Amino acid sequence: MNMSLLQIIVAIFMATAAIAVVASFRKARHAASARRLLRMLERVGLDLAIASSGDNESVMKEIRRRCRTCATEDLCERWLAGDVHGDNYFCPNSSVIVALKGTRGAVG
Repeated sequence: MNMSLLQIIVAIFMATAAIAVVASFRKARHAASARRLLRMLERVGLDLAIASSGDNESVMKEIRRRCRTCATEDLCERWLAGDVHGDNYFCPNSSVIVALKGTRGAVG
């Protein structure tokens, strides 16, 4: 086997490994985001049946998207753990969650 072929094989392997690492990281980040979102909804007292109803499907899709791209994950984690007091002002979804909570059937 000549050196060029070996280099191509190694490059393909490294590219495949890099793609696998990125995909794994994204999957883990999405899972963590989903857990945070559920904890957030529970902490603010939103009935999860409202959040998962078909009426709010597009709203929840947007909430999940914002949560996945949130820049305040660390603050959110601390707030959910009770280490930060006050409202969830830092959350890009806070106003939407409050609106959902106020629409109907809020637990509180």
